[in-house]
Amino acid sequence: MNLNIAVSIYLTVVACLLSIATTLAEEATTRRPNIVLFLVDDMGWQDTSVPFHTSVTARNRSYRTPNMERLARNGMKFTQAYACSICSPTRVSLMTGLNAARHRVTNWTLRKNASNDHRHPTLTFPEWNVNGLSPQPEVERTVHAKALPAFLRGAGYRTIHAGKAHFGAIGTPGADPGNVGFDVNIGGHAAGGPGSFLGTQNFSAVWRNGDRVWDVPGLEKYHGKDTFLTEALTIEANHAMDIAVNDGKPFFLYMSHYAVHVPFAKDSRFYQKYRDTGLDHTEAMYSAMVEGMDKSLGDILDNIRRHGLSNNTIVLFMSDNGGLSASGRSGRPHTHNKPLSSGKGSAHEGGVRVPMIVHWPGVTKPGSTCSQPVIIEDFFSTILELAGVEDVQQVGGVVDGRSFARLLRGEYDEGRDDRPLFWHFPNNWGPKGPGIGPSSTIRRGPWKLIYYYESQRFELFNIARDVSEQHDVASDYPDMQDALASELRSYLQQVQAQFPIDRKSGLPVVIPTKPEGDDE
Repeated sequence: MNLNIAVSIYLTVVACLLSIATTLAEEATTRRPNIVLFLVDDMGWQDTSVPFHTSVTARNRSYRTPNMERLARNGMKFTQAYACSICSPTRVSLMTGLNAARHRVTNWTLRKNASNDHRHPTLTFPEWNVNGLSPQPEVERTVHAKALPAFLRGAGYRTIHAGKAHFGAIGTPGADPGNVGFDVNIGGHAAGGPGSFLGTQNFSAVWRNGDRVWDVPGLEKYHGKDTFLTEALTIEANHAMDIAVNDGKPFFLYMSHYAVHVPFAKDSRFYQKYRDTGLDHTEAMYSAMVEGMDKSLGDILDNIRRHGLSNNTIVLFMSDNGGLSASGRSGRPHTHNKPLSSGKGSAHEGGVRVPMIVHWPGVTKPGSTCSQPVIIEDFFSTILELAGVEDVQQVGGVVDGRSFARLLRGEYDEGRDDRPLFWHFPNNWGPKGPGIGPSSTIRRGPWKLIYYYESQRFELFNIARDVSEQHDVASDYPDMQDALASELRSYLQQVQAQFPIDRKSGLPVVIPTKPEGDDE
């Protein structure tokens, strides 16, 4: 071959290769990031070796969550992250960007057209959206909204659901995650808890003579095997991720664990070492389930790294409500989230303040901490912003969530500290305890006001000075109580929230406010 021709061919090939490399590099910088939302069920603020308080506590030292520690080292820890106190309201707010007072899925859902409110001696409860979330407006007693995965799927994402769904009641469209925008559904259905965590029990409630509605679907390959539910879901989630990567699709993985919800079970991988530390059977099961959840997080992170995607995958970690403490745990009730008061189902901090960590590669400062408040509906707006989805129009024209992307960039979000946060629970969960019962709550700055519909009384706390909510200062700051009560009532009226009904009068119980102009 003529030397000049050979050189020419060589230079052409090199130029082509350089062009391809440049194109791939450009695509890598503009490619939508993969997003993993790792949601844990009923995990308390203290159920981790990662401290979210001002110092490491005894409870932090009792848990082993090395992968949460790993995520926190690489990303940003949020010390004032909030959810609802019960699971379904949180999950619908996450999916829609709407506050529970607006979407009206205010208690947990299961059966079509049936409320799970416990009977109350003095109150009855409104016809809240017992059927949950639905993409179809004609389905009664549902919130009609476009869900987060539907927006992401429209932007080209492979949307993967693994674990607990709990979006809609049995027999409604929202019961199937595929109907709200997920391409893949692994183990998700209408129920908010598993029949069992054990493969040897087929993940079924048969072992406890329970209703088969709790049986986790679609995991038959693990039936009869010594595989814990948390592990089975993780294996399947990673497999779905593998397929998305092989198909060249950016993925949104919603890793929504049934753990650490009841019924607790012995995860044999971790259980015995907790027994050896002196914990009783119940607490050893619980601690082992926490560590099993953490191993799942590590397995997901390792699979991301195996695919070479660590630099283009955002991971968000959150719990759906405060840790269970009213019943089902060993030890004194309402103390498992200390220094926070109470737990799941409570308007106190133990019921609504939850662990949260985010790693946005190349953006979040490693090992950083954010103390500005974030609430669950903010995840909707944030994830869509991170995915590059613009001009989001929710059904009804309103989105309550406020993106916290600028916090992830290390910027101060002007106005967020004084932004009012609202919780509305015109329902009766069942158990008794501090902050538990039909109530509505507002937090603005350090101040938090709770109104209880049964006793028709207020509690006022300064959270900055009294994170344990041990000192009700309503009588000391009447002007603050009045101002917050007025703002809370106005907000609930604006969103057309529902209220409990007094059995004697038949009238709704509304939040009392000081008449305008009354200075006495």
